[in-house]
Amino acid sequence: MTEPTVKLSGDSALFLSEGVAGLNVGAHFLDRLSYAERQRIAAAGRDVVVPQGGTVFNQGDAHDGIFIIRRGQVRVYYTAPSGREVTLAYWTPGHFIGGPEISGGGVHMWSGVAVEPCEITALPGASVQTLLAEMPSFALALIDGLVAKGKCYSSMAQMLGTRSVIERLAQHLLNLAELHGVRDGETVLINRRITHDQIAAMVGSTRQWVTMMLKRFQTKRIIAIEGSSIRIRRVDLLETMLSKD
Repeated sequence: MTEPTVKLSGDSALFLSEGVAGLNVGAHFLDRLSYAERQRIAAAGRDVVVPQGGTVFNQGDAHDGIFIIRRGQVRVYYTAPSGREVTLAYWTPGHFIGGPEISGGGVHMWSGVAVEPCEITALPGASVQTLLAEMPSFALALIDGLVAKGKCYSSMAQMLGTRSVIERLAQHLLNLAELHGVRDGETVLINRRITHDQIAAMVGSTRQWVTMMLKRFQTKRIIAIEGSSIRIRRVDLLETMLSKD
């Protein structure tokens, strides 16, 4: 008899990382502020509702301020001249997106698209500059947020530079299992719709390669594909891929 399904973990931001610890730290960058200070920030911005699939900002567009996610999830990604995409992260409520030009100027280096319906506070560059000058606590909070972003970039660079693509795939599946996994007996079902294109953009590969490797993992009974979901049968074998010299 299988055990009842149990949710392993709550929702979190997601980017290429050696593990899930620290993925959502940036969501708390405004925690140091008082209620009145947070209300002042909200008043300085404008509320934006972005439907699923809607664009928050486009790569190459003029930059003007930041966006604070209040509800929903945004995928931030880069598109190469060839059309190939690489995903920086999936950002969730509490995170800000739209850097690095937090006070405006230049153009967006990435694009942001709503993975699900989103409610966002858009803070124009002029408002950010005023808040930074008049509210030291906001300046410190924004530094905390920038530190979290820096760690995201560093983690991505480290994974791309030191891990093989198959190791990145194994680690990504383990991260998804920990963040969105539902335990079912000896297996873990990743309770999230995932496409091969999404996996490829996250691990820095192609959809064709991801499809081939997932089929190989199925043949070895490491995973099972169930519709648009992935069930991990052998977590230990994925972990072994990461521990080999």
